[in-house]
Amino acid sequence: MKFNPIRKLYDWVLGWAEKPSAMYALFFIGFAESSFFPIPPDVLLIPLVLGFRKKWFRLALILTIGSAAGGCFGYFIGAKLWGFGPDNYTAMARFFYDSIPGFSQNAFEAMKTKYDLYGFWIVFTAGFTPIPYKVFTISSGAFDINFITFMFASIISRGARFFLVSFLIYKFGEPIKVFIEKYFNILAVIFTILLIGSFILVKGLV
Repeated sequence: MKFNPIRKLYDWVLGWAEKPSAMYALFFIGFAESSFFPIPPDVLLIPLVLGFRKKWFRLALILTIGSAAGGCFGYFIGAKLWGFGPDNYTAMARFFYDSIPGFSQNAFEAMKTKYDLYGFWIVFTAGFTPIPYKVFTISSGAFDINFITFMFASIISRGARFFLVSFLIYKFGEPIKVFIEKYFNILAVIFTILLIGSFILVKGLV
């Protein structure tokens, strides 16, 4: 049987749902996923809300705070420990490129011009959709994106995603789980495209 490390991590994250320290694990996984961990925290959030439906708001809040704090850590990695350009990347940057799923050197470097044009919306898109958020927290620090703008976009986008998922599970229970797992990310991408498109349209008309 072929060893699949990502599947092992997925199962490890899911296993925390049955432990007394599950809420602490939720915070930690939200923190870690924002800077280096490959498994999305929704994997743990969904079964926790199913098991403790009256605590849906608290669970979403814990995850939002953990993810935002992890975003700060990712920003720090980019700002202080990354370097920029093939000749200046640090050992940490090279480790991320070689070892962390979701990282690509070419994609990372290509983001600079996009940040200059759409700083807030770049971070918001990464925070709300399934795009690897960690790439954007680190690149925000590396490209010296305004920290207040970065944090505002992070809190809004991460909070919107986690509170929406948590509320849907609270409201509809097990039947909505399959829908979220199959279609939520697609709908999140469509919603974000429409939102940004509307913003650009309004900005162009004003």
